[in-house]
Amino acid sequence: MSYVPALKTLYKEEILPSLVKEFGFSTPMRAPKLQKIVINQGLGDATQDKKIIEIALKEMSMISGQKAVATLAKKDIAGFKLRANTAIGVKVTLRREKMYEFLERLVRVALPRIRDFNGIGGKFDGRGNYTLGIQEQIIFPEINIDSVSKIQGMNITFVTTGQTDEEAYALLKAFGLPFKKNFK
Repeated sequence: MSYVPALKTLYKEEILPSLVKEFGFSTPMRAPKLQKIVINQGLGDATQDKKIIEIALKEMSMISGQKAVATLAKKDIAGFKLRANTAIGVKVTLRREKMYEFLERLVRVALPRIRDFNGIGGKFDGRGNYTLGIQEQIIFPEINIDSVSKIQGMNITFVTTGQTDEEAYALLKAFGLPFKKNFK
């Protein structure tokens, strides 16, 4: 028997039936589900120092459990000393088991480590996707604080099949994302 993440089992056994009941879907296939999680970091300082990209790639790969890739500038912008095809960020897209594993580590380990944490805010995009901004990569236990040269933030985007923000909110809330009390 192969390994199945706990949140995937939770989705199939508890979250899916409750969403079908809550929104009155005619079929469980209509209920929203998590498609992917995209984690990205914009590194504007990388135009001056190429080592920043290498360090960010290593850290992002450790955090996500999957190899991260560099994102490249699309065009030249003289005001920012930016050339086309220069690495200016890193990203990783998680799907299936790795996505559920990352979500569980984020909810149960990383978010509670944020100082003065009282829930997450942010915005849904109107089509059932949610982006969460993290100010420090050191909240993840995979990162050794002593070896960090610079504190970097990141964006974590949850892409769902929900048609509305309410459906996506209900799904992410059921997965355990700690939204602020007055959020929505």
